[in-house]
Amino acid sequence: MTTKAEVLEVSVWRGSADGGALETFEVPARESQTVLDVVSWIQQFADPTLTYRYACRVGMCGSCAMMVNGTPRWTCRTHVQKVAEGNSLRIEPLRNLPVIKDLAADMDPFFDKWVEAEAVHHPTGTRHDPIAHVDADSGARQAADAGIECINCAVCYAACDTVAGNADYLGPAALQRAWTLLNDTRDGGGASILDAVSGGGGCHNCHSMGSCTQYCPNELDPMSAIAGLKRETVRRVFRRRRDA
Repeated sequence: MTTKAEVLEVSVWRGSADGGALETFEVPARESQTVLDVVSWIQQFADPTLTYRYACRVGMCGSCAMMVNGTPRWTCRTHVQKVAEGNSLRIEPLRNLPVIKDLAADMDPFFDKWVEAEAVHHPTGTRHDPIAHVDADSGARQAADAGIECINCAVCYAACDTVAGNADYLGPAALQRAWTLLNDTRDGGGASILDAVSGGGGCHNCHSMGSCTQYCPNELDPMSAIAGLKRETVRRVFRRRRDA
C-alpha cells in the first residue's frame, strides 16, 4: 500500500463544451514521473472514460499539451516534481480553445487561423521544375529557419492573453508561420500574406507581452516574428504612399 506521502492529489477537468468541473484523483507518486504518466494512470486504473490526447510521448508531436497548474505545457516532457504544488496537481484542457471532452481541446479554430493568415505555402514552381536554390546564409533564410521547428502544439496560443480577449486575433503560431513563409524565397504569396496579417485580427493586435515566446517548448520566438510582420506591413504602407 502507498502512504499519503506517496500519493498525488490530482484535480482533472471533466466535461465538454457545455460545461464541467474538476474531479480529484489519488495517483501513486513515482520517480521521474511526467504529467502525462499521471493522466495515463488515471485513465488506465481509475476512470477509463477520461479523454485526452497523446501520440509520441517524447516531445515530437505536441498533441499532449494541456494546462498544468494554470500553465500550458507538453505533459510528456513535464516532470511532476518540477511543477507539483506540494503533492497537488491541477490539469485542464488548453486555454483559448473549445473543449471536446475532458482534456481534449478542439484544435479547429487554431488551424483555421493558419489559413486566415495565409500561413500555407504558395508554390512558384511545379514538381517538374529544378529544385530551387536556397541561400542558407541569407538574412531572409535565417529568419525563415528561426520558426521552422513549430510543431503546432498550440501552447503559445493557450498562453496568449490577446487571443483570450480577441476571438479574431490570428494568434502567435499562425503569424509566426506567416513570417516564415514571407521570408522563404520559394513562396509566392508575399502580398497575400501581408494583406492577411495586416487586417483586423492581424499582427498589430499583438501587445508584445511575450507569453508566446516564454512558454514555447521548442524555444521559438513568435513575438519577434510578429514584430517582423509589423515592420513589413508598415513599410508596405509607406512604399505605396511613395509610389502613389
